[in-house]
Amino acid sequence: MLPLLAASALLATSLAAAPPTDTVVRTDLGQVRGIADDTTLTFRGIPYAVPPVGDLRWRAPRPAARWNGVRDATQYGASCAQNEHPVGVASTSEDCLFVDVTTPQQTSRNRPVVVWIHGGSFTNGANSIYGPKRLAAQGDLVVVQVQYRLGALGFLGGNFGLQDQQEALRWVRRNAAAFGGDPRNVTIMGESAGAYSVCDHLASPTAKGLFQRAIVQSGPCAQEYSATNYAAPRPRAVAEKYSRDLAAKFACTTTDCLRKVEVPALLAATAEDEFGPVLGGPVLPLHPVQALLTGRVNRVPVLHGINHDEEHGRYGAQESATGVPITQQEYETHVRQQFGADAAKVLAQYADTKPAGLALSTVMTDSQWAAPAYRSNQLLSLRMPTYTFEFAGDAPWYLGIPKPGWPVGSHHMTDLTYFLDDNVFAPLNPAQQQLSDELISRWSAFARTGQPNTPGTTYWPRATPLDRKVQSLDPAGVTRTDFFAGHRLGFWTS
Repeated sequence: MLPLLAASALLATSLAAAPPTDTVVRTDLGQVRGIADDTTLTFRGIPYAVPPVGDLRWRAPRPAARWNGVRDATQYGASCAQNEHPVGVASTSEDCLFVDVTTPQQTSRNRPVVVWIHGGSFTNGANSIYGPKRLAAQGDLVVVQVQYRLGALGFLGGNFGLQDQQEALRWVRRNAAAFGGDPRNVTIMGESAGAYSVCDHLASPTAKGLFQRAIVQSGPCAQEYSATNYAAPRPRAVAEKYSRDLAAKFACTTTDCLRKVEVPALLAATAEDEFGPVLGGPVLPLHPVQALLTGRVNRVPVLHGINHDEEHGRYGAQESATGVPITQQEYETHVRQQFGADAAKVLAQYADTKPAGLALSTVMTDSQWAAPAYRSNQLLSLRMPTYTFEFAGDAPWYLGIPKPGWPVGSHHMTDLTYFLDDNVFAPLNPAQQQLSDELISRWSAFARTGQPNTPGTTYWPRATPLDRKVQSLDPAGVTRTDFFAGHRLGFWTS
């Protein structure tokens, strides 16, 4: 997720198989009118569930109600309730369960459908942040973006946000054909919290049959919950204790009492807190690791990977925003707090990495991202067709702030710049644009066939549990790279 210190960088279907030939489409609940441009048709703010307000707060989503006439679908729906954040849209609305659909203008049937699940640490994010026109038009895909409940409203002692995503997938199954898509060929694609969501759907019995492919970007399925990895599934006991503590802040002893708390008060009380999916119950009975180990998973082809320099954006932006480099003492203190008795071994292992900011970022990337990604690659490839990757090389930097004095590489969220438009990062340079074109073609091929190889590109082999190498997606050229050695995983797995 984008560091808070980078905030200054921001500017602020007919039911038959016939695809749309106009900006009016008949869905199963009523007609919608979208907008057309030179390459795409876009339909925004289509409700897939009734607003989860009042007695419906903290309950499973229910399908949206029918409407009469033609519903305007030219404007974004309200974002789900969240505090202000650089990668979010501040809102107090609970009426936010909408999908946006973007499809190529050219008439066609049975296009692959890609359902995009946004990130934001399960507390922020909205459809309006990410522009899918390039992905839809170049990839010849129907792209569906999903909004889901966030923060306490989505994950207070339960998995209401994940249930929202699954309800949206049921909507897609009913309505994909109206937009020219194939309801039998749905790929779920997510980044960061969206990627963790995809992992959870792989492990979710209630998601069975709702998708046929999965793309996981920067959300390793083997990530375990901790004070620093809070987006991974939380033990139910942790979530329930938090729920009781939050209720006590409002002198509540029942859920009904807490349902009466106004959204602004709820957001204020939880502004510094972290949320994520909860283990246990019908939606997520097992951690994805346990589901993969026991074979109790939804077996579909998977693209799975991270960025080579996940944490470089966080610590690089910190240095740039403050104008003060991270000192050696600050680096060592952070390592001791993070790794306790093993801190001396960690500091010795990375003694060759300078300056301190780069060393800290590299330690955190290798330990918190690469190690669980490697374990994820092993487990996924044991159960289903899996293609592993890492984004590498020179990726775009944040708009409006200078780079630090050390290479920032491919840091968190920069993978999205190759697929989606945003106002967070600098525009792609020619080499990055060329990689973007190749990756959209590969992701499209994966959505169509379950494998990411395209004519004239470097061959991408299917992963095995013994693989050390992954596909390096670099503007300088797509190659195979030794992921195990490149992130010192001999040390981290010892």
